[in-house]
Amino acid sequence: MMTAVATSRIEARFRELRERQAKGLVVYLTAGDPSLEATGELLAAIERGGADLIELGVPFSDPLADGPVIQRASERALRAGATLRKILEHLPRWRDTLRAPLILFTYFNPVLQFGLEKFAREAAQAGADGALVVDLTPEEAGNYGGVMRAHHLDTIFLAAPTSTDERLELAARSSTGFLYLISRTGVTGERAELAASTRTLVDRARRVTSLPLAVGFGISRPEQVREVQALADAAVVGSAVVHTIEERYPSGGAAAIEQFVRWLKEGTGSSPA
Repeated sequence: MMTAVATSRIEARFRELRERQAKGLVVYLTAGDPSLEATGELLAAIERGGADLIELGVPFSDPLADGPVIQRASERALRAGATLRKILEHLPRWRDTLRAPLILFTYFNPVLQFGLEKFAREAAQAGADGALVVDLTPEEAGNYGGVMRAHHLDTIFLAAPTSTDERLELAARSSTGFLYLISRTGVTGERAELAASTRTLVDRARRVTSLPLAVGFGISRPEQVREVQALADAAVVGSAVVHTIEERYPSGGAAAIEQFVRWLKEGTGSSPA
C-alpha cells in the first residue's frame, strides 16, 4: 500500500471539516481565463466565497474529458498566453493570498512536456498542494506517484460508476489527500439532476478506502451541492463556476464570482475559510 503524504494541507483541510462536522466545497477554475492577471483576483474571490479547496485547471489544446464550457475557457486561456510554465511562475504570488489547498488539474501531456521531476519540484516550490492528472490512470502512472510524493504533493485519481471493484481499489490506493469520484460517465458539464449511480459509487468507495471522497461532474446548484455532501465529504463544482466567469466576470468582476460561490455554499455547514 502506498504511504500517504504526512499532514498535507489537503489532509488538514478535510480534518478541519470533520472536526466542525461540515462538508467541503471544491471549486474549479481554468488558469488564464480570461487572463493570468485575472486568475489571481478570481482565486481570492473564490476563497472569500467559501471554497474549501480549489482546483486550478491548466489549459490544454485537446481537453477530451471536458465539456464545451471548460473547452471554451481553455481556448480563451491559451489565446491569452497561459502555459504550465507561466502558471507556475505566477502561482507563488497567488498562493500568498490563499489559505485553501490548491490542486493543479491537468492533462498528462503538459506534464510530460515539462518533465515530471521538474513539474513536481516547481509545483511544490510554487505552493501547489497536489495534482489531478485527468487522463492518467493508476495502471499507467509508473513512477508518477513516487516523484510527486517525494516533493510532498498529493496525488488524486479519478473513479467512475463504470470502474470495476479492482479499478476502484487501485485508484484509492494510488490517491492521497482524497479520492475524486465522477458522478456520471462522459464529459464535464452542468446537469439538471445528479446521476442515480452516485450513491452506489460512494458506497462502493467507502468499502475500499478511508480517504475523504469528493464527487464532481454535473453539480451546478446549491441543492445539488447539499445532495452530494449528504453522501460524500465534498462536492466539486467546475463548469458552473467557469460558465459564471464567462458570463459575469466581464461586467461584474470578481465580486460576481464570489457571490456565485457564496450561493453554492449556502447550507453546507462550512463557513468560508
